[in-house]
Amino acid sequence: MSSETLDEPLVHSRGYPYKALAGSAMGYAMDGFDLLILGFMLNAIASGLGLTSTQAGSLVSWTLIGAVAGGVIFGALSDRYGRVKVLTWSIVLFAVFTGLCAFAQGYWDLLIYRTIAGVGLGGEFGIGMALAAEAWPANQRARASSYVALGWQVGVLLGAVLTPMLLPSIGWRGMFMVGIIPAFLAWFMRRQLHEPELFAQKQTQQSSMQRFALLVKDRETRRISLGIVILTSVQNFGYYGMMIWMPSFLSKQLGFNLTKSSLWMSVTILGMMSGIWVFGQLADRIGRKPSFILFQTGAVIMVIVYALISQPTVMLVAGAFLGMFVNGMLGGYGALMSEAYPTQARATAQNVLFNIGRAVGSFGPLVIGALASLYSFRIALALLAVIYIIDILATLILIPEFKGKALS
Repeated sequence: MSSETLDEPLVHSRGYPYKALAGSAMGYAMDGFDLLILGFMLNAIASGLGLTSTQAGSLVSWTLIGAVAGGVIFGALSDRYGRVKVLTWSIVLFAVFTGLCAFAQGYWDLLIYRTIAGVGLGGEFGIGMALAAEAWPANQRARASSYVALGWQVGVLLGAVLTPMLLPSIGWRGMFMVGIIPAFLAWFMRRQLHEPELFAQKQTQQSSMQRFALLVKDRETRRISLGIVILTSVQNFGYYGMMIWMPSFLSKQLGFNLTKSSLWMSVTILGMMSGIWVFGQLADRIGRKPSFILFQTGAVIMVIVYALISQPTVMLVAGAFLGMFVNGMLGGYGALMSEAYPTQARATAQNVLFNIGRAVGSFGPLVIGALASLYSFRIALALLAVIYIIDILATLILIPEFKGKALS
């Protein structure tokens, strides 16, 4: 019996896979929108509350650290109580504390609100990916996962377009209130969903520790988990390191105004979106492993090329290709992790492993900022090529091929 045949009965209605996909993508769009507007608002927040550049950068880092905690907590809860139910809890937590950010009076209370909002964000990626993977057949799983990942980029693109329009008139406090809107939309879409049949069939009452143990249950699984941690760490480190500081680099070193910086960022984000889409298509056709290696090699080349150019039009075009290769790999993690771990620990694996990568990635803005201060942003960017070479080696040595595998 083929893996597609095994998976097909789990798609219990024609409309459900699309609803699951839309609900998952909307939640992930909420993440992207929030973190992008935070990057654009750092200077305004620092000015309004009298923060140092280190304090301003730490708001991003602690949001991501909160997301790590949220990923662990909500991933385990969702494997026990249900994907849809726990996703709804995570959205409510995010919305409440994002709203409170608008009323912050200083660094410490804002840091607390951002960290707890990050906890809410942490559940979105892994649970949404597990929900989509369990609703789609094996021969379309990578594409479905890539479409969920595109939700992040849609949120980022909306943030890049709306922030220059709204920030001058409503300020950073008003932007935090705007940030609640995607949460309400995601909450509404989740109300239209129920649990996937695969989850309902495989649901168990295992403890959280038993679920975590499934991520390291034997030598082969430990090897895969290590490989995925390296891949997600490189992904998040490079992405956050570049995207948080790119607006500042374009503004301060190249003299771009907010609107022009937004144009450059938007083109880069469109490149990321095309990369995620292409990755999903390739991974379902040629396999997960060769697709990762292709994009990792492209990332090595493009970060070096981008660091060497300064002509605005060339930067615009190169930014699209930089975004394509650096972030296109996001389209493959959901399928890879869904296929590597059983239903009883699928969301736990997605959230724990991806958010460990987020924890490492949270140092990206700090490291890139420090290197940019010591040398220049261009040198800091060029040094990122090293981490993508590590990425290639981890894929070759640690990651098996799961194309066509039925979910267990």
